[in-house]
Amino acid sequence: MTIEEMTAQLEALLAARYRGLRTVEIDGRRVTYATDAEMAAAITDLERRIALAQ
Repeated sequence: MTIEEMTAQLEALLAARYRGLRTVEIDGRRVTYATDAEMAAAITDLERRIALAQ
């Protein structure tokens, strides 16, 4: 996965979280997170991967 793809996913997750949504659609794939904590973990993981890739 490229940095651009990870950044796009991160932006989509952040936007959904700020709107209070737990379902995100990225590249035609829909993911629903059971809890905010689960979504926060996905955001943290993407942030870590982006930092490592830079």
